[in-house]
Amino acid sequence: MKHPILLSVLLFSFVSVAQTGSITGKIVDTNKQEVSYANVLLLKAADSTFVKGAVSEENGAILFAEIPSGRYLIKASFVGFKDGYSSSFELKDEIRISDLILQENSEALEAVTVNYRKPTIVRGIDRMVFNVENTAISSGTTYDILQRTPGVVVNQGQLLVKNRPAQVYINDRKVYLTNEELQQLLEGFAGVNIKSVEVITNPPARYDAEGGAILNIVTSKNLSIGYKGSINASNTVGIKPKYNAGTSQYYKTDWLNAFASYNFNSRFDVKTDEGFVQFYNPNGSEKATWEDLFQRETRTISHSLNTILDFTLSETELLSFTANILHTPKANSDISGRTETYNPQGQLDSLYTTQSRLENQRDNLLFNLNYEKQLGENGATLSANANYIDYTDDQMQAVATRYVSAQGNLSNSNAFNTIPTQKSQIYTGQLDYLGNLGSWAFEAGAKYSGINSESRQEFFNTAGNVSDADAILNDHFDYTEAIYASYFSVAKDWEKWSFKAGLRGEYTDANGNSRTLGVVNTQEYLELFPTVYLMHNPFDNHSFGIDYSRRIDRPRFQSLNPFRYFLNENNFQEGNPNIQPAIANRVNFNYTYKNKLSFDLYWDRIDNAMSRLPFQDNENLTLRSVNTNLNYEQQYSLDVSYSEFVNNWMWMSIYASFFNMQNEFTSLDGNQSKIENEINGFFFQSVNYLIINSTLNVTISNNFTTNYLVGSYEYDRPQYRLNVDIQKRFLDGRLILNLSSEDVFNTMKTPLKSRYLNQNNTFFAMPEFQKIRVGLRYNFGNFKLSDNNRETSVDEESRLQELGAN
Repeated sequence: MKHPILLSVLLFSFVSVAQTGSITGKIVDTNKQEVSYANVLLLKAADSTFVKGAVSEENGAILFAEIPSGRYLIKASFVGFKDGYSSSFELKDEIRISDLILQENSEALEAVTVNYRKPTIVRGIDRMVFNVENTAISSGTTYDILQRTPGVVVNQGQLLVKNRPAQVYINDRKVYLTNEELQQLLEGFAGVNIKSVEVITNPPARYDAEGGAILNIVTSKNLSIGYKGSINASNTVGIKPKYNAGTSQYYKTDWLNAFASYNFNSRFDVKTDEGFVQFYNPNGSEKATWEDLFQRETRTISHSLNTILDFTLSETELLSFTANILHTPKANSDISGRTETYNPQGQLDSLYTTQSRLENQRDNLLFNLNYEKQLGENGATLSANANYIDYTDDQMQAVATRYVSAQGNLSNSNAFNTIPTQKSQIYTGQLDYLGNLGSWAFEAGAKYSGINSESRQEFFNTAGNVSDADAILNDHFDYTEAIYASYFSVAKDWEKWSFKAGLRGEYTDANGNSRTLGVVNTQEYLELFPTVYLMHNPFDNHSFGIDYSRRIDRPRFQSLNPFRYFLNENNFQEGNPNIQPAIANRVNFNYTYKNKLSFDLYWDRIDNAMSRLPFQDNENLTLRSVNTNLNYEQQYSLDVSYSEFVNNWMWMSIYASFFNMQNEFTSLDGNQSKIENEINGFFFQSVNYLIINSTLNVTISNNFTTNYLVGSYEYDRPQYRLNVDIQKRFLDGRLILNLSSEDVFNTMKTPLKSRYLNQNNTFFAMPEFQKIRVGLRYNFGNFKLSDNNRETSVDEESRLQELGAN
């Protein structure tokens, strides 16, 4: 424990800065709810001459620093509210004004509903804020909004920022689900409940150091007392059908804000892959060639229940309880594969067929308790947060293979079963303080995370209708981890400058034990993670910024487990108990014009980057995918984004990225050869949102990618996707009909190739991207209320990985 104690002492030793003239306060509505991102002007009291402008923070707080002494007043404005003014006041040293209350403007709100306010972009020092509340693009789902957020790319169902996977937060709390489950969750959140999306390329010190960019979805506050609810259903047809139905309920009094939702999903998914492997003799001549055809049909039934209770204990105290339950009683896959083997002359030598059945049941339970207290009248807050997560994953896989000669004669057969299970518990506790030190904003906090995970796999040979346990291939893997973290950060605004810096330290004590193999891996390390941001606004409508962060990626639990998941007995995936954490350094330069046109010059380097590498054993004719560390992964990119209403009926967003990707890894053949890969790529995305009339809108989106680099794999041809979404509202917005067509031309395929030394294999994935979906949502009660709808999770949960994920 000496390292955590030393870390806490180090990070909380902070020297107070000198006092300077400053003004603090808060913008609230008539219900004492904070008004985030309001426009705030500091004016001279004598003649209302403009002195300085600012935007209120997420908690409504405002700060004007280094202001000369004199008499001033403050003006605040926000859509849907009348302009608000403070009383005039005298500034000598420091002053905190009374809360500035904004009154609702019913006529403005009505006009917003009919005419649609334009979405706006605000470039903050550590994030880009995409304000969508009461805008044209908020009429869809939350997932629709994310897809239209500048700088966010959806690639094969995964959300990317700067070509890296992004973490999704809702109200500053992380959401963990698979990409598909996350999409289902966010498609069930109505966009009208979303206030803004924050794109945080380099997350500041208050966030966990693990992972890449963050997409923080900020929900609207509940403004009125009352009840509302909705029911929804959708039918999606691709190769096979998918159904979804659910309901959401909201209720608010002056002391209770309650939300509950239930969703039922029934899916039938099909995934087809083609593979090619060319094996070589030691002298480099061709030995044999595989051609694979693989198809997986997965039937899934899942139930999700989310409950949130917010209790207002007093004017300064809030207590929240959240429960998220995901029960998947059935996720069964029927897998068929056919592999043809050819000799060097290109003649069919033999073939084998594999039939596999994978049965899976998962339960994921999350319980969260959060307490927040406002301290005094200076805007400081103290919050405490605790989480408990229980995750269970039970599987059974049966694999049977038949080997047939070129003449069609059965030469051999093999069959086996595996029974893997995983049970994990996660405990976290966190304490955060937010306040001011003179004219500086100051944050500090500490967090503990404890993880216990147990995985087992039993292996049975079942050939000849006899089940024999194979102790050599059995596995029992235990993993424990404790992370002690603390942080602080400071921020300050000058006339045309903004500065923010922070330091986070994390001490990790992890232990992975494969009892069957007798392999124990212990990792104990202390890492510091600085963040620095600087922004300059030399002229109106022009801003320049630079930021830097150091981050970490820790191995997923299952990546450390050396057990195997079999596609067939010659093609399997396996974990690696020797994977090390990866350290990332990222720098971003930004120029923004009028908060519409933005240029980003970006660099990142990840040492020990984690990846899954394919390796073909040319002697035994097998193909295995191994979780391992690359030596490094590096990227340079120039990104350009532009978003604007080109007229009163069309909103357009364009994002283009020119990038260079490089990596280096050590070959797995035992020769320790250094393999380097490099590609130059281009990505283009356009989103056009068309307002046909007050009840009908259409969205047309295009994505184009030239190539990409993932481990040893490289895309070997460009990809293109066209999506069209139509939304129609009936009954004054109570009934909403959505019709969408994804991948209209069925062009979104994934061609991958890996070629180096004596390795030559390709992989052509053909997932079920082309789909048509019809959805209905009916709102009842006072459905125009905003709600406290949010999903709560923690960073550690994102490292729970499904057994057998492919």
